[in-house]
Amino acid sequence: MFSAVLGGLCCVVPNAVMAVRLYAGAQKPGGANPAAFFIWEFVKIALTLALLFLTARLYHDLNWLALLCGFIVALKSYIILLFRHSQ
Repeated sequence: MFSAVLGGLCCVVPNAVMAVRLYAGAQKPGGANPAAFFIWEFVKIALTLALLFLTARLYHDLNWLALLCGFIVALKSYIILLFRHSQ
């Protein structure tokens, strides 16, 4: 179970960091910078890979199937929320 939570966190944390940074950039007087989106997307991917690597190295009782399932559920939860609010 803890492996699934870690998998979800490996998805949620980088997305949250990117969202906060893009929101902060959009609040500046000049508005949002389109290049910042691509920079933060790269940072998000790198942070996701780093978290997955650290999880594999530091958590010795890791269940890979649960980790990947938690990661995929966290990725797909956005789609579920979109369909829920469109009704």
